[in-house]
Amino acid sequence: MVGKSHKVQSTINVLALVSASAAIYFESVGNRAIYMFLKPLTTILIMSLLFFVDPHRLPKFKYLMMVAFSFCLLGDILLLFDAYFVYGLAAFLSGHILFASGFIKLKGFYFHPVATGGIFAVGTFLFFWLRPDLGAFMVPVALYVFVICFMATQGVGLYMRDKSKAFGWIAMAVLLFMLSDTLIAIAKFKSPFAYSSLLILGTYWLSIGLIANATYSIVKSKGQKN
Repeated sequence: MVGKSHKVQSTINVLALVSASAAIYFESVGNRAIYMFLKPLTTILIMSLLFFVDPHRLPKFKYLMMVAFSFCLLGDILLLFDAYFVYGLAAFLSGHILFASGFIKLKGFYFHPVATGGIFAVGTFLFFWLRPDLGAFMVPVALYVFVICFMATQGVGLYMRDKSKAFGWIAMAVLLFMLSDTLIAIAKFKSPFAYSSLLILGTYWLSIGLIANATYSIVKSKGQKN
């Protein structure tokens, strides 16, 4: 049973990696049609990992994470169109709130002066650096920065209280998510830069891939109902 579970996890991860690599390649060569198909497909493959865990284990946590991934998928689709940028932002903001809720569901609300202060300091610095170029997006971006920083503090907090491998993945994932969103903001509001798609998509899919695999491992390891 353990071997089968590992095989399913490995297979999905390989398929997601292949899809992500192909999406990045076709985006880089300007094949928009194939990229628009592969981008949501990659996210679907990543989140599909959670369909292979026992639905009776940590059901509330699993449900929160599944809905969070669904909002990420919606955000992926909306961000394919420049006109829907603010709606894509709202979709990811909702996803971050749900990810944070899932993390809190596991071990409760977390606050550490240094870790929390550090994450919010980085977010605040980035916001004020971007502010002159935000225009009408100032309020949505400010709200987004606050929410993703909050989500990151809760994700890092899991690992600071429990040094397990799965929580380590989540801690890395939330910081990668912040990095990916920072790169998006730089490319949109400051200036496009070389290999932006590779860096943005790579860090994003690595982030949600780590969260999905961590969630899979956490749910698989818990026998109790929640």
